[in-house]
Amino acid sequence: MTATKRFTRVEEAVAFVRERLGKHWIAAAPLGLGKPNRLINALYLAAKADASVQMELMTALSLARPSPAGDLENRFLGPFAQRWWGEDYPDLEYLKDVRANCVPANIEIREFYLQSGSLMGRPAAQRNYVSVNYTHVARDVAATGVNLALQLVARRDTPAGPRYSLSCNTDTTMDLRDRLRAQGRHLTIIGVVHRDLPFAGNDAEVGEDFFDAIIESPEETHRLFGLPRQPVEPAEYMLGLHASALVKDGGTLQIGIGALSDAIVYGLKLRCSDNASYRGTLEPMLDASSRLLVQSTGGLEPLQAGLYGASEMVMDGFMELHQAGILKRRVYDYLPLQNLHNRRQIGNVLRADDIDMLVESGVYPRPLDDDAVRTLMGFGLLPAGSEMADRDQLRLPDGSLVDAMLPEGPARDAIARAIDGVRLSNGRYLHGAFFLGSHALYDWIRGLKGEDFEGFCMTRVSHINELYGGQEALQLAQRHEARFFNTCMMHTVLGAAVSDALESGQVVSGVGGQYNFVAMAHAVPSGRSVLMLRATRESGGEVQSNILWNYGYTTIPRHLRDLVVTEYGIADLRGQSDEECIKRMIGIADARFQDELAARARSAGKLDTAWSIPERYRRNTPEHIAQAISAAKAKGLFPLFPFGADFDPTEEKLVKALRWLKSNTQQTLSRLGTILSALAASPSSAEQNCLARMGFDQPRNLHERLYARLLTLALRRTAE
Repeated sequence: MTATKRFTRVEEAVAFVRERLGKHWIAAAPLGLGKPNRLINALYLAAKADASVQMELMTALSLARPSPAGDLENRFLGPFAQRWWGEDYPDLEYLKDVRANCVPANIEIREFYLQSGSLMGRPAAQRNYVSVNYTHVARDVAATGVNLALQLVARRDTPAGPRYSLSCNTDTTMDLRDRLRAQGRHLTIIGVVHRDLPFAGNDAEVGEDFFDAIIESPEETHRLFGLPRQPVEPAEYMLGLHASALVKDGGTLQIGIGALSDAIVYGLKLRCSDNASYRGTLEPMLDASSRLLVQSTGGLEPLQAGLYGASEMVMDGFMELHQAGILKRRVYDYLPLQNLHNRRQIGNVLRADDIDMLVESGVYPRPLDDDAVRTLMGFGLLPAGSEMADRDQLRLPDGSLVDAMLPEGPARDAIARAIDGVRLSNGRYLHGAFFLGSHALYDWIRGLKGEDFEGFCMTRVSHINELYGGQEALQLAQRHEARFFNTCMMHTVLGAAVSDALESGQVVSGVGGQYNFVAMAHAVPSGRSVLMLRATRESGGEVQSNILWNYGYTTIPRHLRDLVVTEYGIADLRGQSDEECIKRMIGIADARFQDELAARARSAGKLDTAWSIPERYRRNTPEHIAQAISAAKAKGLFPLFPFGADFDPTEEKLVKALRWLKSNTQQTLSRLGTILSALAASPSSAEQNCLARMGFDQPRNLHERLYARLLTLALRRTAE
């Protein structure tokens, strides 16, 4: 095997690629954080300068710093962006050209997941988008003839030499390499070390020989791409409370990113830390059928056994849950042991009197052999140093011999003494395929030690997103009482979900792993799929329903319908007739749109003409949500930023004010009314810090004077 090349400059790596691959580069790069931007930029610019090079890049989720829209956004985001992303963050050169629709003819950029909404109306991105389930990415990339993989990696020095970690993106690289090896093809892999990338162990850890080349450059010092923590509105909190009640203690959790996922996490934390406030806010919103559903599917009581996370994306919420002592259920890659754990017959710490159950349930196979001894030592079920003395006897580290058939009596007593008080090893509280979040998340992962480090496992997306591959029984046991939470944009009353694209064909984001998780929920005996969405949205100053009669595009077909949650409640669609689904979806729709939905269903012959909308559904209004959450908010619960803000105190005030100003200037009449009110809002000393932060403390012209008044009005309307 050729020794791994080592470079200190990306230009050396470009020369290496030219020498190794000639002028046809079919490159793959991970989604999100794992892209080595500087290396990708160097390769892209080299191909851009040499039309004889044919370059293809297959990737997803090309992260970009936000581009402010308008003067107010620019004044607010400019200083924050400089602080948050740093001055030297290397923006992706190809993304600039994709947005400008000027990618050279010799280069093709294909993505299977787009940064949400960022590339709508961009022909180069829309034409080259590849719609594929996350679990099929390695298969489909391999089919293109890929010959190059580029990845940001972490390094850790050990007494045996440096070790490397695929860190934030274990998702597809290993699957892709293994697939090509099985086909007798070689994939050139270049790892770029970033000193601040958190080192994840377990499945993510690899040796130097995993790479054909490693770049360790003194220039690779830019700040990692972090996502600022987002605000959560009252309606989103109420949705999160409903969703959190569907989680079963001792179960499994999959969640994505965004305000709705943050709201679930907040709900779970509140359920455990202040159960009285949790129930006092949620229970009045539950009707009789919802109470029965929650009782059978989830619960309202605090989580004692805790949860295990199995999620393609690891985000801040999992950190919050682990720190709160909720994400603590560990799973083991050993089926007999996992089955005992699911039945809560053993804990994470072994007792001497567990021995008979452990033997009779098959955790200790009879007779013991070398393979079994290695497996048992790996989980702490035998002390390190145990070995087979011969075919019939096990030798423990103290020299005592144990009958390999483990009969009752001295043989079992010897092992019972050896395991008494021992904590099981190699249990995982979280499996993830990639991580992306705030800088606080990266700091947390970077600081994991001991059992917390051991239990955190970044692994292949094929392990997370599907049940197939020869270990189905084990994976089903680990995903005990799984709840797969995903967000969608719109949902039909007949059960289809719209999550990633519009009926015009424009792609908003991508299917990612959503279909995988929905399908898995139907395959796991105790699993449930939960699709979440706000009941309404604002567009051009008008409120529109996200619950629809029908739509010209679907991400999840209606035959996979299951649980749907809005801020107004939960609709259980699994196994229900079309008519019953319509009734239940109307029950979680905004009251302003219920009659129209019912009329459409009746005209299609799908709803009994004698059925009338129950009066309790008529309370589905934003005002009712605000009233329901008001008492808890008065106690300091449900803050705008549930897990702390990445803005300073002045910026937090501005966020609230700017959101209010945007909401109250959408339509002509409200805009005129807001301007008239603002004219009388003369700034006082209390608003000067905020005005100075936006550059309006000393307005120089009519434009700035008007905006100073508008901002002053917004600050007063949103003051605590």
